[in-house]
Amino acid sequence: MPKKMHITLKVNGKEEEFLAEPRELLIYTLRERLNITGPHIGCETSHCGACTVTIDGKSVKSCTMFAVQAEGAEITTIEGIGGPDDLHPLQTAFKEHHGLQCGYCTPGMITRATKLLEEIPNPTEEEIRFGMAGNLCRCTGYQNIVKSIQAAAAEMSAAKEAAE
Repeated sequence: MPKKMHITLKVNGKEEEFLAEPRELLIYTLRERLNITGPHIGCETSHCGACTVTIDGKSVKSCTMFAVQAEGAEITTIEGIGGPDDLHPLQTAFKEHHGLQCGYCTPGMITRATKLLEEIPNPTEEEIRFGMAGNLCRCTGYQNIVKSIQAAAAEMSAAKEAAE
């Protein structure tokens, strides 16, 4: 049996320390060890994106990464983006523009869309579709997901302009 390794992560602003086997996938660490259940286990092959998190500023599918590979990293999940009393504009837009149906893919979608809007604050429909291509939804035709991201981008731009 492989020797367990000491791991330190910063998840949603909170430092976490634990021992894990070298083969433990990050998605299982988040869900089962740290009880962060926003990222979902979908395909376990990196195709669906339900497990998308942000690691050190980059979108990563946590089912394709070992927890030991994240040693020292800063990780943000949907729980670190906004909560019930303080929704992120993307969360509000997904709700208001029907960007979700069953909700299974939504945490990964919003986590990825957050990074997309950091990378491209006012994306075109084509840029949204390309930027979100790694996140699949089995319930929608994507049109409302695109509308939700466009609405959030507009709201975030307006808020930024008002603050300046």
